[in-house]
Amino acid sequence: MTTFLLVFAAFLIIVSAMAVGYIFQRKSISGSCGGLGSVGIDKVCDCDDPCDKRKAKMKRDQMLNENRII
Repeated sequence: MTTFLLVFAAFLIIVSAMAVGYIFQRKSISGSCGGLGSVGIDKVCDCDDPCDKRKAKMKRDQMLNENRII
């Protein structure tokens, strides 16, 4: 039982360390092969004429990026 608890604690520590590293890097998670960006797709919805919901989200994202203090 102690072996199980030690291994569980070790995994918990490793996962916590990875989470902290992800939070501080602030970059998006991508696959080992680069994700969709490596094949030329910049977004999931690659439509020429996006729907109203997508347009609202794009406008909101653009406003957030413009108001960001770096």
